Amino acid sequence: MKYTITPIAAAALFLLSGCDNAQTSAPQQMVPEVGVVTLQGQPVPVVSSLTGRTTASLSAEVRPQVGGIVQKRLFTEGDMVKAGQALYQIDPSSYRAIFNEAAASLKQAQALVTADCQKAQRYAVLVKDNGVSRQDADDALSTCNQDKASVESKKAALESARINLNWTTVTAPIAGRIGISSVTPGALVSADQDTALATIRGLDIMYVDLTRSSVDLLHLRKQSLASNSDTLNVTLTLEDGSTYSEKGRLALTEVAVDESTGSVTLRAVFPNPQHVLLPGMFVRARVDEGIMDDAILAPQQGITRDAKGDATALVVDTSSKVEQRSVETGDTYGDKWLIVNGLKSGDKLIVEGTSKVAPGQQVKAVDVKNDGGNA
Repeated sequence: MKYTITPIAAAALFLLSGCDNAQTSAPQQMVPEVGVVTLQGQPVPVVSSLTGRTTASLSAEVRPQVGGIVQKRLFTEGDMVKAGQALYQIDPSSYRAIFNEAAASLKQAQALVTADCQKAQRYAVLVKDNGVSRQDADDALSTCNQDKASVESKKAALESARINLNWTTVTAPIAGRIGISSVTPGALVSADQDTALATIRGLDIMYVDLTRSSVDLLHLRKQSLASNSDTLNVTLTLEDGSTYSEKGRLALTEVAVDESTGSVTLRAVFPNPQHVLLPGMFVRARVDEGIMDDAILAPQQGITRDAKGDATALVVDTSSKVEQRSVETGDTYGDKWLIVNGLKSGDKLIVEGTSKVAPGQQVKAVDVKNDGGNA
């Protein structure tokens, strides 16, 4: 039998053949590969980098206790002085005159006591024999007692005059290095003047007042930090970049937050035997907070930040899909971030291929050799 193919049938066969070829030639969609690091917790030393300024552990202003003309300055500016050392001499002449007058007045009062009290004793005997009246005897005893009270008053006046006379020699209230003098010989000073004559600062022990945000303080307190000491060690870096040779310790943390800055003040104590540290120096401090037993360190290439500075990370979940996490980072450790929140041990952090995947996308995770992965 002979068959004839019409043009319509030929066209239909051609279309069917084309569809079959299209189906067999369409490529399969490939699942993208991403490099991941499996995060694991490990002990990590927690170190805080803070800034602050030095301040003297002892500081005292030298002020006059009495007024007068400064006759002498008895020290060299910038020298070390001892507690009680004479620093200034105020003209003592008027105070010495007052002292001498008070001493003479006391002697006079003491002489009156002797005479009047002896008289009272005699009257006390005579009144028994009616040699004097009872009124005269009582008056003599009253005079004697008044004289004794006057003696005590004169003694107090003499002591006050002695104190004022001694205060004409202005002495150092503490030991330390004395600064610039604000007065010269010939200057008139008074006990209630606003300006100090000089300032003495003790430099053997120095304080370093550091500032830390209240947010960082809260984070630290939430972490379980192990420490081998009751006090935290502190290392200083000076303004020229050098490391201060003496180690310090954290002495206290202020109990209130500064409302204007949202920060708290920490005070570290440093020995300063060579007087390298001076009050007012700007320093950077490294505070050894302790050991975080189960810290998460994430490679920095796995953490991105948006325009607001918020950190995010992409991880591969248990169903091999991309999941985006908001994370909170702490300090850096080499090329890694300390993760405060958002990632945990066992998470597969994407560190390669982040630009070609999106949240919810199916991916193939390939382990990447990275020191931060099992850090």
